[in-house]
Amino acid sequence: MNLPMLFTSQIRDVVFGESVKVVEPVNLYGCKIDSNCFIGPFVEVQDQVTIGEYTKVQSHTFICSLVSIGKNCFIGHGVMFINDLFENGRPAGGDRTKWKSTHIGNQVSIGSNATILPVTIVDYVVIGAGSVVTKDILISGIYAGNPAKFIRSI
Repeated sequence: MNLPMLFTSQIRDVVFGESVKVVEPVNLYGCKIDSNCFIGPFVEVQDQVTIGEYTKVQSHTFICSLVSIGKNCFIGHGVMFINDLFENGRPAGGDRTKWKSTHIGNQVSIGSNATILPVTIVDYVVIGAGSVVTKDILISGIYAGNPAKFIRSI
C-alpha cells in the first residue's frame, strides 16, 4: 500500500502586528500582517504579501504572492487573487519573473467569490460578490460583474 506524502497547514516566517486574530487551519508564510487584522479559517496567504492594519480576510480566501492590501479593507469569503496570467498558454510554474503584482488601496471591500487579477485598485472601492476584476480601478466607487464595471459612486 502506497501512502501519500502528507503536508500540514502552517504559519511560518510571518511578521505580525499587535492584536492579530487568526482562526486555524490556515497557511500563512513569508508575509506581513499588520495590527488588528483578522484572518479566517482555510485562508492561504503566500510570501511577499502585505496586509494593512484593521483588515479582515474571511474564510476560504487565497492571497497569492505579490499582493499588497491596504488598511481597513474587507476581503470576503472565497476571494481569489491571481498573479499568473498564463502568458505562454500555461502556468508560469516556478518562473516568478512572469508573475504580476496586485495593489489594493485603503477602505476597499471585496465581496465573496470575487476574482482579482493583477491590478491596482484605489482607495474607497467596493467590488461586488462574484465579480472578476481584470483591469485597474482608478476611480473610487462600486464595481460589479464579469468583467467588473463601474456601477456608481459611493
